[in-house]
Amino acid sequence: MAEKKPQDKSISARDKIINAALDLAAQGKWELVELSDIAQSAGVEYGDAFELFDEKTDILAAYDRRVNRRAIEAADLGEDTSCREKLFDLLMERFDILNEDRVALLNIMRSFKGDPKEAILSAPHLGKSMSHILGAAGMSTKGISGALRVTGTIGLYLYVVKTWKEDDSADMGKTMAALDKALDKCEMFNNSILNKMPCSRD
Repeated sequence: MAEKKPQDKSISARDKIINAALDLAAQGKWELVELSDIAQSAGVEYGDAFELFDEKTDILAAYDRRVNRRAIEAADLGEDTSCREKLFDLLMERFDILNEDRVALLNIMRSFKGDPKEAILSAPHLGKSMSHILGAAGMSTKGISGALRVTGTIGLYLYVVKTWKEDDSADMGKTMAALDKALDKCEMFNNSILNKMPCSRD
């Protein structure tokens, strides 16, 4: 049974639930954690938790939005920075932030192998997440070319995640190298997700 934590009025109920979910994920098998466990650990009434999140995948999506917001705030997105540099900086900022909850996230990823439904439900959230990252980098996600760009970025991100999972170094040198290499490969293909079109939202 999850231990109920004292209320902290300086933190929103949404963030309390996200934080509690990560705490419980870090303790063991994510697939065994119920929304009621998370609400109790967060010190939030179940009814209030249910109003905010229908299920655990919604909590993960909210966590991902929080990560993206922090990454966008921290990244170098100046006008003189190229789209490729912006995308590199945004994704590395994401991995830096994810490292703060590394144990929890690795447990969650492992749980997807035993619960394919949760992995499938999480897939659309990843697409939205990468769309926001591309938008922040100044790259259009409209139309067929935009859809291909989002799809390519998802593939690129998942490829680098494999390296990040094994990279426990303080500077994440292997992750950085994998991301740089992946972006270089994308630039080799004409009309790829990182073609040399101007940074446009159109």
